[in-house]
Amino acid sequence: MAKSAEEENQQKAFGWAATDNSGILSPFNFSRRENGDDDVTLKILYCGVCHSDLHTLRNDWGFSFYPVVPGHEISGVVTEVGKNVTKFNIGDRVGVGVLVGSCKTCECCEQDLENYCPRIIFTYNSYNPDGTKNYGGYSDMIVVDQRYVLRFPDNLPLDAGAPLLCAGITVYSPMKYYGMTEAGKHLGVSGLGGLGHVAVKIGKAFGLKVTAISSSPQKESEAINRLGADSFLVSNDPEKMKVHNNQLLVPWTISLTQCLRSIPYFHCLVC
Repeated sequence: MAKSAEEENQQKAFGWAATDNSGILSPFNFSRRENGDDDVTLKILYCGVCHSDLHTLRNDWGFSFYPVVPGHEISGVVTEVGKNVTKFNIGDRVGVGVLVGSCKTCECCEQDLENYCPRIIFTYNSYNPDGTKNYGGYSDMIVVDQRYVLRFPDNLPLDAGAPLLCAGITVYSPMKYYGMTEAGKHLGVSGLGGLGHVAVKIGKAFGLKVTAISSSPQKESEAINRLGADSFLVSNDPEKMKVHNNQLLVPWTISLTQCLRSIPYFHCLVC
């Protein structure tokens, strides 16, 4: 009897998988494909925890198929490269985000907008063209087409940098798209969760004046003293919102919420 595509995979991997919607992760042994000519194999050292992972393992969105190995903020070290790989070498520090494949030939792919490709392949809870399931970064290794692998700068720690592969690009991309990278401009960041605190840090790195906007007054100290925001605004205080409204709507000011509506790259709004 012919072996299935899953059985043909030779690389043994270990991870943590959800087998039902209980939200519990259990040890899971599975297989990865062999490293192909265009592939990069990496040893996973760190993987961020995103709300998308939690929603998927609990099937909150209704399209999870088990077993699921979550994780799409992956960082690690290259252990093998295919013969066509020119950008990476063994030992390089790299990362993998939320997608690991696309058709590469459609209009979107040709514009580096693979997230809009009709044949997009996600890092987990998705299928490869050969019919095998994709498993994510809550595991010890992964094999990915070189097109979807990113190099980590030497001065960026792999553990701290992993969330930039989802929450980071989610806020960086619209800021870049709207020109919010020029020192002196004013950025309003609504919400100080996973995305919000990264947006404040990136905004300050660009030299922007950053106003943190939150419904929780107790977050003011964290926003200003720890994250470096220039000012803090309580969103459920009508009087203060009225006073600051004109300042936050001038042409050179844009809120994170506005940015996310037109983000041109894949993003995870629930991080």
